[in-house]
Amino acid sequence: MVRAEDKTRLKGRVALVTGGGRNIGRAIALELAERGADVIVNTRANAGAAEAVVGEAKKRGVRALALMADVGKSAEVRRLADRALAEFGRVDIVVNNAAIRPERPFLELGEEDWHRVVDVDLHSAFYTAKAFLPGMVAQRWGRILNLTGMNAIQGYAGRVHVSAAKHGLWGLTKALAREFGPHGITVNAISPGPIEGERDDPASAQSIRSQLGRIPLGRLGAPADIARICGFLASEDGGFISGQMIAVNGAAAT
Repeated sequence: MVRAEDKTRLKGRVALVTGGGRNIGRAIALELAERGADVIVNTRANAGAAEAVVGEAKKRGVRALALMADVGKSAEVRRLADRALAEFGRVDIVVNNAAIRPERPFLELGEEDWHRVVDVDLHSAFYTAKAFLPGMVAQRWGRILNLTGMNAIQGYAGRVHVSAAKHGLWGLTKALAREFGPHGITVNAISPGPIEGERDDPASAQSIRSQLGRIPLGRLGAPADIARICGFLASEDGGFISGQMIAVNGAAAT
């Protein structure tokens, strides 16, 4: 629940959330809308989910738009950016949440598997930064939030390509924070632990549930746990935090 005094903290700001149709992305988009930001909800294929989030955001009194794009492809990000800037004039907050995490033993991993994960989990953040940082620099204010992941950062057996991409995303976060801090822009990473939510793959859902025993707080995380951190970091309250990776995992990893 957003406090009454926080409901206008982001009024006048425009936020893009990639992978915003469900689970963590949906929660982030609605948290930012609850705090007063206009929101752009991106998904690759599920237009219905994106439009549903847009409808929920509009009920919070903000402008909202669904934009379909595969953010792992530079041309599609450029088209998304053109549409977003035409509609809203600028984008102040970028949340790079879109990710894929296919499991594949390393010795069975093909080049196509590798490149697809790196495109979505790492290159997408490069593409969105190139698209929206010029506007942030011009106005001397901006927020970039990159979603990494506890298991990926620790080392993901069976998902080497995911770990490599997420470590690259962490490096991108730190370097951009240093380069663009003088322009009033903060860049941070958020590392979720096991988070409950909708899963297309029953095995993936079971894998999340199986990690409950390693969480000292005794529960799985909720998408709202991640969204609240994003809301804080996007606001002026988080304005002196930059170049950091915030772990949200119930002490499953310290």
